[in-house]
Amino acid sequence: MKIKTLSLKGPLIIYPKVFHDNRGHLYESWNQETFFKKKIKSKLVQVINTHSKKNTIRGIHFQYPNLQDKLISVINGEILDVIVDIRKNSPTYKKWIGITLNAKNKKQIWIPKGFGHGYLVLSKNADVIYKCTCKYYPKNQQSIIWNDPSINIKWPIKKPILSKKDSLAPKLDQIKNLPIWKK
Repeated sequence: MKIKTLSLKGPLIIYPKVFHDNRGHLYESWNQETFFKKKIKSKLVQVINTHSKKNTIRGIHFQYPNLQDKLISVINGEILDVIVDIRKNSPTYKKWIGITLNAKNKKQIWIPKGFGHGYLVLSKNADVIYKCTCKYYPKNQQSIIWNDPSINIKWPIKKPILSKKDSLAPKLDQIKNLPIWKK
């Protein structure tokens, strides 16, 4: 398993080792001991599966309080996964990165606490798995509008399919309670 850092400090891209044979393939998407050795010191407490159709954007979401680390993977289809630094006072506050994840490349993204997360479905449909370090608290779930001009994400779509909640989400600057960056 290879783990690489990204331009935002904290998120990681994970390349699992895939074993192929005449039956298909097998790979480990989580191993507590291996991840601890690689300095990911979190325990998973909840797994969420989503199925979405092409041109759907889910997010940009975060939970506050009760922050979560998330490990994101795609088991069917392809997505553009977007991570936004929402930690007040962070040197990379409002900066974002986008990474293509799909069932073929098997890449995973580790998103630590203090980052917003969203994705756009690029394929006909996609099945995405979230492995989370804190359970989902509906009252603490927050959203940032997908096209916030202060973040300026370069989505390859003009009119995505959105949930009502996501379509009515505020801009980041309108949200009062945000995580604080700690050195």
